[in-house]
Amino acid sequence: MTVNFKTINKENNMTRTGGLMSDSRSKQQLPDARKHQQISFVKSGIRILGYICIPFSLVWAAAILIISEVVGVIEELV
Repeated sequence: MTVNFKTINKENNMTRTGGLMSDSRSKQQLPDARKHQQISFVKSGIRILGYICIPFSLVWAAAILIISEVVGVIEELV
């Protein structure tokens, strides 16, 4: 007995690539590429500052690098 893809996925309206066939749901908003890039540059600057601080104070360098990671999380949310 042969069963094709449409028969199997008739209930959930899935296409062969996994996308939905209908646009009844609201579409996901695309991220702002410009803002993402700006935050990325700020994060890179903070990282450079953190690495420059390593020979002078490991505590300050670690704190600055942790801040750059927080900025990286914010970057991914934009």
